[in-house]
Amino acid sequence: MIGLDTNVLARYYTAAGSKDNPATVKQCDAARRLIESGKRLMVSKTVLLELEWVLRGAYGVAPLQMQDVFLHLLSLQQLELEDRVAVQSAADALSSGFDFADALHHASYRHCSAVATFDDKGFVRRAGKAALKPPVTLLR
Repeated sequence: MIGLDTNVLARYYTAAGSKDNPATVKQCDAARRLIESGKRLMVSKTVLLELEWVLRGAYGVAPLQMQDVFLHLLSLQQLELEDRVAVQSAADALSSGFDFADALHHASYRHCSAVATFDDKGFVRRAGKAALKPPVTLLR
């Protein structure tokens, strides 16, 4: 099994917009060959968090486009995702306006009785509106 770093996935998903730099084109091709090779691959949750941050921040990828990226990764049979259930839940939450990191954290805490945060404007409000379990509570 081969573990994938964030930059490999970033090159794979940004290949269409990377035609200017020959070195980047070469990396995009190498990423595509590996990911589409059928070899057993693994992606950790930390790589997914970083991938979302890179694609959103550096490439301006919108949340629903990020959802497509994560759903594509989830569909690859040769790809093992760390905590697939949490990744699926977090990807699904993007269409409800959740921040991916918050959604992944919440999904990773699915066996807890609550999630504590200071983020009352985003995380607590969205979680309450969606009636997420476990509940997300504001720490005071």
